[in-house]
Amino acid sequence: MSAALSSTYRGRLRRLTLGAWHLPKALAFLARRPRLWPWVVLPALATAGLLALGFVFGLLVGPYLEAAVFDRSGPAPAWTEFVVSLGVRAVALLTGVLGGLGLALVLAAPLLDRLSKDVEAASRGQVLNRESGLRWEVEQSIRGAGYFLLRMPGIVAVGFVPFVGPPVSALWAAHALAFQNTEPALGRRGLAFEVRRAWHRRHRAESLGLGFASLACLLVPCAGFLLAPALITAGTLLVLELPDDE
Repeated sequence: MSAALSSTYRGRLRRLTLGAWHLPKALAFLARRPRLWPWVVLPALATAGLLALGFVFGLLVGPYLEAAVFDRSGPAPAWTEFVVSLGVRAVALLTGVLGGLGLALVLAAPLLDRLSKDVEAASRGQVLNRESGLRWEVEQSIRGAGYFLLRMPGIVAVGFVPFVGPPVSALWAAHALAFQNTEPALGRRGLAFEVRRAWHRRHRAESLGLGFASLACLLVPCAGFLLAPALITAGTLLVLELPDDE
């Protein structure tokens, strides 16, 4: 039984690594194809600007949020105040950065959708586009747009829960990022919103691997500005490589 469990965990770790590997793979894919760069430049600039604004927002809001927490909690030991202060300011910075990334993904959505189509064409030689009617496409686009941004308040709120909050928040953020950036490729396959969610449940390890790699990239100085086009490219390549059994 233990051998079977060990094999299962190794399989999940391998799938998680496979999903995470698609982010550097996407950067290499874009670097080798200059004709895709026009669809990369504007989303990258938008991402850089909004990430910078989000970082400044987090720096400015952090002290006020810290004061509000201590006003409600009352006096505390010095080491507790230090840990809480550090945690609150880190959450404020993370909130600003993730919010900036979410806005960039939404505002640059038309360009990123075009990039996803060109990535699929460059990878497979053609673009799968199952016609489902304009009304259906608009409805599905509205339901899928801003998936990550609309979940930001919940992701941040969960992060304040002691001990279990930060890992659960990171897990949720990773899922939301992966979902948002596979939307163009999955949507072109005529999959309804509920079916796209089922796709992520079926390929949970690969999806979360991509999401965790994206969160890690945010911690690398001066690398986050490439995250939006790289994420869309990685999400598209991931959809193309995993079984399409819908």
